[in-house]
Amino acid sequence: MAKRIRYTPEQIITKLREAEVYLSQGKTVGQACKTLEISDQTYYRWRREYGGMDVTQARKLKEMEKENTQLKKLVADLSLDNAILKEVLGKK
Repeated sequence: MAKRIRYTPEQIITKLREAEVYLSQGKTVGQACKTLEISDQTYYRWRREYGGMDVTQARKLKEMEKENTQLKKLVADLSLDNAILKEVLGKK
């Protein structure tokens, strides 16, 4: 099995732009993906997630996803604390 490579959002957008160039030259998606050394499935997943974005938008998206994850953790912790307090106060 080939070693998995993690691409940054900037690299992904660059590869998508390169794929657009290959496709405009008449190559198929399979040929473009082979040239870019990615699978067809990866291309379509990236296009669904990053299609039409520029680099700054991708950075902002990743920052917002990270912040959203932190906020979800915070809400979960507070909900757990709230449930514990309700249980303790309810026993009296």
